[in-house]
Amino acid sequence: MPEAPQRKPQKLRYSWLLLSAFLLTLVYALSAPGQLTRFNAAIQDASTWLHQRPASPDIVIVAIDDDSIDAIGRWPWRRALHAAAIERISEGQPRAIGMDIVFSEEDLDYPGDDLLLQRALQKSGRVVLPVTRSEQVQVSQPLPSLARAATALGHTQMPVEDDGIVRRFNAIEGPKNALQWHMALSLHCVGQTGVPCLKPSAPTDAPDNRWLQLQPEVIAFAAPHQDRDQKSSSPFATYSYIDVLRGNIPAAAFRGKYVLIGATATGLGEKFTAPVGFGARLVSNVEMLGHVLSGIQLDLHLEPASANLNRALNLLPVLLGLLALAWFGPSGGLLACAGLGILILLAAGLAPRWGHIQTAPAAALLGLALAYPLWSWLRLRAATRFLALELRDLQGQGLPVSNPNALTGDVLDQRIAAVEQASRQLRALHHFVSESLRQLPSATFVCDREGRILLANTAADAYVQSLGAALTLGSDLVTLLAGLGSTGESAGRSSQPATISPLLPRKALQQGCLPRHSEGRDAQGRHLMLLSQPFEAPPTSGWLITLVDISDLRGAQAQRDQAMQFISHDIRAPIGSIITLLEMQRGNGTLQADEALFGRIESYAQSSLKLADDFVHLARAQEQNYRSEALDLGLLADQAVSDSWTAAQKQNVQLQFDLPEAEAIVQGDPGLLYRATVNLLSNAIKYGKPEQPDTIARVECSVTQSDNFWALAVRDHGPGMDEASLARLSQPFERLLQHQRMDGVGLGLAFVRTVAQRHGGQLQIQSQLGHGSTFTLLIPKA
Repeated sequence: MPEAPQRKPQKLRYSWLLLSAFLLTLVYALSAPGQLTRFNAAIQDASTWLHQRPASPDIVIVAIDDDSIDAIGRWPWRRALHAAAIERISEGQPRAIGMDIVFSEEDLDYPGDDLLLQRALQKSGRVVLPVTRSEQVQVSQPLPSLARAATALGHTQMPVEDDGIVRRFNAIEGPKNALQWHMALSLHCVGQTGVPCLKPSAPTDAPDNRWLQLQPEVIAFAAPHQDRDQKSSSPFATYSYIDVLRGNIPAAAFRGKYVLIGATATGLGEKFTAPVGFGARLVSNVEMLGHVLSGIQLDLHLEPASANLNRALNLLPVLLGLLALAWFGPSGGLLACAGLGILILLAAGLAPRWGHIQTAPAAALLGLALAYPLWSWLRLRAATRFLALELRDLQGQGLPVSNPNALTGDVLDQRIAAVEQASRQLRALHHFVSESLRQLPSATFVCDREGRILLANTAADAYVQSLGAALTLGSDLVTLLAGLGSTGESAGRSSQPATISPLLPRKALQQGCLPRHSEGRDAQGRHLMLLSQPFEAPPTSGWLITLVDISDLRGAQAQRDQAMQFISHDIRAPIGSIITLLEMQRGNGTLQADEALFGRIESYAQSSLKLADDFVHLARAQEQNYRSEALDLGLLADQAVSDSWTAAQKQNVQLQFDLPEAEAIVQGDPGLLYRATVNLLSNAIKYGKPEQPDTIARVECSVTQSDNFWALAVRDHGPGMDEASLARLSQPFERLLQHQRMDGVGLGLAFVRTVAQRHGGQLQIQSQLGHGSTFTLLIPKA
């Protein structure tokens, strides 16, 4: 079923595009001002610890606390006490004094106290009094006399958000015709210049009957001191009002400071919930005034990010999360979404520190939180459909997909179980086919049309290793088998080099025109048959290449041909000579007992018998099971020399042999090794006579050590041989031109070489024209 795998990615691509469009549109809409305000506020509060700074050291609070109430009495106090407090504080020459106490009505019980307070305000010249909002759109100002005596006025309104927490302040508030700076700004102006701030101006299009709130800013709450309880203590230096009145606080404590006087006692004064530290706590109005003033002093107050900036900051991580889900899969996408969420929170906490802006990241976090489950649902839906199509295809191919647990689990579990069952059967079938291929006795390769190996069995790996190469998937088969080719030799036994044509040409492989079977030899001299079969298995097409080693078959054929040649020529020659002699005698009409005739007939018969014996011995050496035992090669050579002495005397040849002092122990068949030694001695006696008639013929035999071998060497001083003769000498049934009139040299040396190879050794031949020859039989040491 080729459609299903192609349909699945295509549908998932469309699903991803639809999901991306939906989530990005949602995030864009929720990034607008006024959306998800509580969620954004919670995130902003939780990240304040990343950008909180210590409070300004120039701010001091004189608190009307519980101890002061206990010492002075219930509130309100006489204004003469406030005048005394201002005078004591003014002695320290503070920058400004802010009295967070409303004096909107005259003191009827102590009329003179108003005058004392007015004089204290005038004498200080740095006192700022609060302006509050009355009902509707009215301003509640201090008594006119006190307002004139004060250096400046300022409002103390703090806007409370929907969750009851104060996070912002308005720099300017009031009706259009009576706008006031915030009291902290007024204190800052008085402290910096000694005069009040310029009167704020209202927008021309502002209505007359509304309370205006202009230039909102986010309060940068000061971090509590590390040695204080941040949940209950103020980050500002705080002195009790009663201690100031009693003179317990030196005047120097107020020098160059902004002094804020206000109520902190239980049940007295207004209190707000503020996000200070890691949580929210109640903060008195005078401390709130300190936070605002500290942010102004240190230039830490924040501005809300613009709508466009919020949208950009929210859309980018959601888009990256969606791309991660498409590229990295479920696990990678989940980790990417989690990491992006952490980065969003870090950016929300660090943007105030680096850019003095406050972002609203709730929409981005919501988009990331929805992206993974929605995408997982879409993938699960696609997987369920894909499994259904696969089941239908497997059923169409005849594979059983029934599930014994069909009544348990949901639909997806049932389909997964059914596909798993079919997959096990397919894997078992694939394993069976793969193992069958791997265990094939012949080297088998599966490659594509370019020759890249797709599959190979164990025999193929062993064959490539025998060539000195390494077999890996994707290797070039044409390169690996470059040494395999068919040879076309010149007629007869010409010495001209053979022409080699590769059995696996790349062009034929690519064009699909390889012959079904061809035969050749590799670089190791092995005869191989190459069988090729093309196949088509979309999307792959290629070749099934098998190499069959037919070296034994070709060797047997060569031996058969040589045996036929031997029987038809060498054995028939002496027999034919016997028949010719007999026919000649019969032609004379009489049969005479001629001694010379009988001698010739006997010689031909002995020659035939010897050739037959050599042929039988060679065949047995090639096929029989060896009898292996430990033996002394020196004693065996000594016996062979002794037994060859008679033949040497007949040929007038001297035999020389010295028994080695050390035992030459080898493991082998004594009969075969003895006959091989006798063959070497016989050939040396027969063919090793010097060319000069007056020169004494001598054959030398010795046993020496050579690395891990014992070497039995037989040396003659005959005519020697050239390189071409050496190459042909050890082949069965081959005889050199100078030996054509002598019998058995080809079979004898072939027998010796076969015995050496069967014992794990070798036969070495050294010869030079005019300088004799040396035949060395190497047998491994026991």
